[in-house]
Amino acid sequence: MNLLESANGLQFFAFEHSRDYQQVQFKFFDAVESMDPNNIVVLLQLNPYHIDSLLQLSDVCRIQEDQETARDLIERALYSFECAFHPVFSLTSGTSRLDYCRPENRAFYLAVYKHMMFLEKRGCPRTALEYCKLILSLDPDNDPLCMLLLIDFLCLRCREYAFLIRLYEEWEAHRNLSQLPNFAYSVALACYHLSQQEETTPEESQHVKLRSDRLLQDALIMFPGVLMPLLDLCTVQPDAAVSSHAFFGPRCRLGLPPALSELEGLYVGRCHSVWKEAGVMLWMEGNVQEVLRRVDAKDPIVEDCQNKRKQRYQSAPRNIHRHVLLSEIKEATSTLPLDVTTHPVMSYDPLPPLDSVVSYNRPERLERERIEVEESSRVEEHIWKNYSHHSRVGWRKEQ
Repeated sequence: MNLLESANGLQFFAFEHSRDYQQVQFKFFDAVESMDPNNIVVLLQLNPYHIDSLLQLSDVCRIQEDQETARDLIERALYSFECAFHPVFSLTSGTSRLDYCRPENRAFYLAVYKHMMFLEKRGCPRTALEYCKLILSLDPDNDPLCMLLLIDFLCLRCREYAFLIRLYEEWEAHRNLSQLPNFAYSVALACYHLSQQEETTPEESQHVKLRSDRLLQDALIMFPGVLMPLLDLCTVQPDAAVSSHAFFGPRCRLGLPPALSELEGLYVGRCHSVWKEAGVMLWMEGNVQEVLRRVDAKDPIVEDCQNKRKQRYQSAPRNIHRHVLLSEIKEATSTLPLDVTTHPVMSYDPLPPLDSVVSYNRPERLERERIEVEESSRVEEHIWKNYSHHSRVGWRKEQ
């Protein structure tokens, strides 16, 4: 890792591949093109800390339900990165930046992301949240892996309600978090849980509860397509008046912009488990009835939100597609556009940026073979020189 520059209190770093590592990288590309995981296994036996091989083989093991080996491979990749850290690079200060456009840096993002997801599945959401903050801090402006689509779920899982609300309040002005279905619903749920805590005074509890009602009604009016799939995954049978109403019924999802379908499917598939509590469902039911009353009363906010849905969400940026692919949530992957699903996606580098900064290029096959022959000749020459030297030393000792 090298320090590229320091500006405005931030340090910009980049990983670099040595000449020897580049040769291993070329062999890895050949192994991937062969479509045979055994070739990657052989490559790792010779180069046990090659990052992309570790990432690729970890996915193979995970698909084969060998979770322990998959985790070990990711941890080995993180150890390899840690050994290369620059002395000034800090994981906790929030001032270190890594450009995702550099292929050498992307592997670090992916290794930390996969480690974070393993932690969440093992029942360590609090630790996973800290890794999520780390990934977000590496490039908060561009957010290449869209951690803002995941951080709310981790906050709810580990009951960090105050942090989620604070993040929403501080970032709403410049990031428009309320336009994301996950923040619209999750912040309302966080306020509800905060109002139910025993240490909250009755006055504060009432104030926060009213705020949670308002936020949830705003979320239901802005994103009505979330309700029915959410209730379905929570195995809750909605009231006939709700399911038959045009606002929440099946027709509300017809003509939904593709990007909005993707975001809503991602949230429902990921976060339905945090809505299953009986008290939460009662709170949801009361606010749904209030929303229907406002819809029938021709509340102008309803039409305004409808116009916003039509104008926005026509196409999602590339980082959202990348996040959906990494999440592997079927409710979201089924909504991906054809220009994403019709191209091969490599797990060691899913949907690379279109403006990638390439520091070295892969040579043609004949050129690679020539380099390999030269490398092999140098190794043999080095071994022969050592052998000859030791032979002469041994002969002198005998003399």
